[in-house]
Amino acid sequence: MLLAAYDLLQNNPDPSEEEIREGISGNLCMCTGYVDIVRSVKAAAEKMARPKKANARP
Repeated sequence: MLLAAYDLLQNNPDPSEEEIREGISGNLCMCTGYVDIVRSVKAAAEKMARPKKANARP
């Protein structure tokens, strides 16, 4: 799931919910409708889009 999400975000840095669901569709999960996974991928996309500050702490 993580590798699929990473690959998706490398090729599409601002995916829609539909694009996220398509991007992770090859992975099976027993969770409830992938809601938290889709939300997490969207949050990762937003975080990755923020400019990095020089000397910022993680």
